[in-house]
Amino acid sequence: MLLFIQSLQIISAFLLVVLILMHSAKGDGIGSIGSSAQMFNTSSKLEKGLNIITWIIGFVFLACSASLSWGLVK
Repeated sequence: MLLFIQSLQIISAFLLVVLILMHSAKGDGIGSIGSSAQMFNTSSKLEKGLNIITWIIGFVFLACSASLSWGLVK
């Protein structure tokens, strides 16, 4: 069981990196000072689905990390 949770944590960490890199830039940084700021925050169905998947994978990663650090898995 320990090997399964560790493998799941490694896979979810890799997927989190890939999913976060797939997100589009929001332009909330210094670039938003100029004229490149968007008036309305619109997101497509693809972006909303990507956000949901990212949250789910993030929760799986945190659950694996917590269970391994608390010693719940032997």
